[in-house]
Amino acid sequence: MQQTDEELIAAVAAGDREAFSALYRRRRPDVYRFAQHMTGAPAAAEDVAQEVFLAVIREAHRYTPGRSAVLPWLLGIARNHALRRITERRHEPLPEDGHEPGVHADPADAVARGQEIETLRAALASLPVAYREAVVLCDLQELSYQDAADAAGCAIGTIRSRLHRGRGLLADTLRKGRWNETTPRSNGISRTRFAG
Repeated sequence: MQQTDEELIAAVAAGDREAFSALYRRRRPDVYRFAQHMTGAPAAAEDVAQEVFLAVIREAHRYTPGRSAVLPWLLGIARNHALRRITERRHEPLPEDGHEPGVHADPADAVARGQEIETLRAALASLPVAYREAVVLCDLQELSYQDAADAAGCAIGTIRSRLHRGRGLLADTLRKGRWNETTPRSNGISRTRFAG
């Protein structure tokens, strides 16, 4: 029978390396995906994921069952590291080629998908951090409002409000559709302005 996240955290706190490995394999993709959406850079997301799991080794004993589930707790740690990277602007720029890993049967489909992904990433990166965080937690990570609020360290009403505003800003940004590429990038954060 597979151990729950809570059981794994308790075992990690007791020094069980196998439990750490199991938790890492199970939750690293979630942490990485969240960090990539927040920072906009795969290299920064890798760094954040590593920092989160190093913190788990040191801080597993601080997890309080019943206060939040393990995934929101991990994403809360990831949030702190990602926000630090955003404010310090220590991340790599997005790849210019729009390349996404995966196999595509039709090269034209791959190009179109790459352009759509790049447009969405740029639009998401243009959102203020609080709104970007709400959209990433609720829509991309598919957390419940309560779990998203736990991860963001705010009230459930605040996360709902930020999500509503973030979705609206994202839709407006995507609706405008014409990107002015003359605006310079700064350390991987697109300072995109919109034409028209």
